[in-house]
Amino acid sequence: MQRIALFIGALIVTFAAALAILAAVLINEFIETSTQKKVSEILADKGFGWVSLRTDGLNVHLSGPAPNEGNRFTALAVVQEIVSGNRIHDTIKVVDPDDLHVPRFSLELLRNGGGISLIGLIPEKTGRDNVLKAIEDVANDSTVTDMLETSDFPLPEGWKDALNYALKSLRLLPRSKISVTPMEVTITAITDSAEEKLKIETDLENLRPEGLKVNFNISAPRPVVTPFSLRLIIDDMGTRFDSCSADNEDALQKILRAAKSAGLTTEADCTIGLGVPSPRWGEAAETSIIALSKLGGGSLTFSGADITLVSSDQTSQLDFDRIVHNLEQELPDVFSVQAVLPPKPAFEGEEATIDIPEFTATKSPEGLVQMHGRIRDSRSKSAIHNFALAHFGGENVHDTTRLDPTLPDGWPLKILAGIQSLAKLRNGILVVHPDMIELRGTSDREEAKTEVTQILSDKLQGTTQFTIDINYEAALNKILNLPTAQECVDRINTILEEKKIVFKPSSSKINTKTFDVVEKIAEAMADCSEVPMEIGGHTDSQGRETMNQTLSRSRAEAVLDALLSLDVLTTFLSAKGYGESFPIADNGTTEGRALNRRIEFTLLEDEDTLEADTESESAGEDGGTKEKAGE
Repeated sequence: MQRIALFIGALIVTFAAALAILAAVLINEFIETSTQKKVSEILADKGFGWVSLRTDGLNVHLSGPAPNEGNRFTALAVVQEIVSGNRIHDTIKVVDPDDLHVPRFSLELLRNGGGISLIGLIPEKTGRDNVLKAIEDVANDSTVTDMLETSDFPLPEGWKDALNYALKSLRLLPRSKISVTPMEVTITAITDSAEEKLKIETDLENLRPEGLKVNFNISAPRPVVTPFSLRLIIDDMGTRFDSCSADNEDALQKILRAAKSAGLTTEADCTIGLGVPSPRWGEAAETSIIALSKLGGGSLTFSGADITLVSSDQTSQLDFDRIVHNLEQELPDVFSVQAVLPPKPAFEGEEATIDIPEFTATKSPEGLVQMHGRIRDSRSKSAIHNFALAHFGGENVHDTTRLDPTLPDGWPLKILAGIQSLAKLRNGILVVHPDMIELRGTSDREEAKTEVTQILSDKLQGTTQFTIDINYEAALNKILNLPTAQECVDRINTILEEKKIVFKPSSSKINTKTFDVVEKIAEAMADCSEVPMEIGGHTDSQGRETMNQTLSRSRAEAVLDALLSLDVLTTFLSAKGYGESFPIADNGTTEGRALNRRIEFTLLEDEDTLEADTESESAGEDGGTKEKAGE
């Protein structure tokens, strides 16, 4: 009996415990359900549908993408009105605004002999399978490479029309790339001919839906032009092209700009093609058109790299030779020019003008020489040019002569003799004709006329007549008008008294603000270049004596170097440093020290003195120290 009672008691206790647990579970579920329902309702009413809610007993777990930090705090505050804050577990994340934007949908269709490729991101509602089916219909048995991705966002405005247009266009374009975005399609393709290009562009335009923007970049192979040609005429009827070819758009624009500057007012029909003889065709055509315009008219004809330039009959021989010469110099390699100057027409009762070949050379008082006219061949031209350089200096000769193989025998010899004679004059003009040489000018030497006569008589050997008209002007004689040696030194020191050459402190570098003094000295030495002079450097007494000695010499040498840089003949100049040895003012005052820091020019009596001074100075050089010297 006792055992039965114990069993019944244990059973009762177990049953009570089970009832208690069941009650606790039911109560917990009721609390979770009621809490979740109540919180969900209030969040929905407040517009926080983006919050995800999960209850765990008395605890509430919040998650979801908050548009911003403010919305997150507001949602938490709403929940805290119902649930105690220590029971809320916040895992809400603020989403980057960019992550909320609709993705940029685009599609690229690539088609060539190997098949069709699809690359891009399209809306899921477009129907990936529909797109692939349409592509397979176009591809037939070709390979289709699918690299598409989809995104579940609404269809952008214009996407459907753009995609349908692109799929239809792909059927017409076996070698193409089609880029699709909402409201815009870009088509890049290659065709077999210009006619096919025009037809395809027309068909594509007819297919285009209203409101859709389409960009065409359809190319056709350039035609082969043989020979590559261009012909421009400038006459009383205006400027016009008979033919026009270019190898690319840039060359075409160069040609048209030059033609418009030459008077072209109508549209030019220029062909861009293959077969150009040089990649610099556009440059050659532009340069030649400019030359034709300068001639005042005529015709310009290109046939490959051969250029024929026929000038207006009103152009003077001098202008013709100069312009043609410049053209020959400016043209790129490969191109050659045949230039023609037609004879001027003769009026009734007048004799027709005869083209008499001519060579002219002029020499200015400054020594500049300009050569114009005609020379027989390139070998003679090179010899004459070098001969002139030897007599007048490389920087003084300006050669605009041009070649003419019709010139008579002996023509180069006449020109060489004339140039040698012109070199004897201070200034003048030389004119060479087949049967006559004329030389006019001025000389500063009485014997110049005799020397010129001897040269022409000896070189020409009576084969050609010559006339000379040379005036002697004693005022131009440099020897008669040279200043004395002392006048040269005084002239330079006067310049230095008016304004000193200043150096940077403790340095031999000339201050740029006083370099104009050196330039004035260079001008003053124009007719004193053979006067032996010493450039003496002096310092004040500040610093060590040996250091001042070195500094003064460096400054004197700096002046010498500066004069040399200004093309002054420095053969008879020397530099010497005296340091603080010869003050001209009190070194105890600022003003006195400034006066003692100076450059002076001194006349050297003879070359022996100059050599002695140089040797003694070299023997007394001292490296000095880095201590500040007398400035």
